[in-house]
Amino acid sequence: MIEIIDLSQEIYEGMPVYKDLPQVKMTVHNSHEEWNGIKNPKIKTPAVHKLELGEHTGTHVDAINHMAIEYKGKSIDKMPLSMFYTQGVCLDFSHKGLKELIEPHEIENACKKADLKIEKGDTVLIYTDHYRKNFNGEDWANGPGISAQAARWLGEKRISAFGVETMSPGIPGISNKEVHHICGELNFTHYENMINLHLLVGRGRFRFIGFPLKIKGGTGSPVRAVAIFEK
Repeated sequence: MIEIIDLSQEIYEGMPVYKDLPQVKMTVHNSHEEWNGIKNPKIKTPAVHKLELGEHTGTHVDAINHMAIEYKGKSIDKMPLSMFYTQGVCLDFSHKGLKELIEPHEIENACKKADLKIEKGDTVLIYTDHYRKNFNGEDWANGPGISAQAARWLGEKRISAFGVETMSPGIPGISNKEVHHICGELNFTHYENMINLHLLVGRGRFRFIGFPLKIKGGTGSPVRAVAIFEK
């Protein structure tokens, strides 16, 4: 028996997106009434939707070419699939407040508290409870984030990725740009806008899966991220 926990936000028109990224638009492109030859129907039952959205919409993963200009060419379709199919751990930082940095020693302490060791190739999920507390509210963009030093500490562990509930891995204007640059430099990535991390805390290791779409030249992709526990 396995337990699969969904870690991805819904995608819908009007959902929050980061700063000036494309807004999500969703319209009915084909209806069943159209396909059935019904003229001037009073309602349109969706048969095919048209979606307009950015690569960095909802729960998504960043490609290395998103991190900085010097990593052009390292697009999402060229990243090894093994980066998105890993062992995972989830660490508890739910005590962190708005715009508070998470530092390396705090990650070490969280590992000790959970009796977990970060291994090469892991995906490390950072639980702050920011999603449940603030999603789509006035403080949604003001969540905690990792410091540049914490990003380098994680990268030097040779992890595949880390994941956060917030719209950015670092704090905008404080550490976010540097966090992205360090991910590019050390060739690891991160997931943003994750949910349900409270269901993982205190449960040890799990299988993490967060495959991206195969977008040619893409700078990132929405993912259906899941954690899998084998019973």
